[in-house]
Amino acid sequence: MNTPLKLFTLGAGLALTAALTHAAPAAENWENQCTKCHGADGKGQTKVGKKLNLKDYSDAKVQAEMKDADMTKAITAGVFVDGKEKMKAFKDELSADEIKDLVAYVRKFKG
Repeated sequence: MNTPLKLFTLGAGLALTAALTHAAPAAENWENQCTKCHGADGKGQTKVGKKLNLKDYSDAKVQAEMKDADMTKAITAGVFVDGKEKMKAFKDELSADEIKDLVAYVRKFKG
């Protein structure tokens, strides 16, 4: 294989690897994974959010009570109440960095 072709092949492989490992922005993950229940504004005033009695993430008191480690655990492992799944786990869909970024994104809802 000649040198220009080797470099092209190497470059294409690196580009593909970067594309496959690229983490989605937190806002995109929020939109795709969270808004159905929590709403675009984090207030939980969706049909599902009201049914599940979700917290209002724009409320400063709610934010003060939430710990980053607890949010990380909830996003990673899901939330279960009385043995029933209240929120699915995202450990298979989101990387650890994406989950960390999502926790920081939720913090931005604080009023």
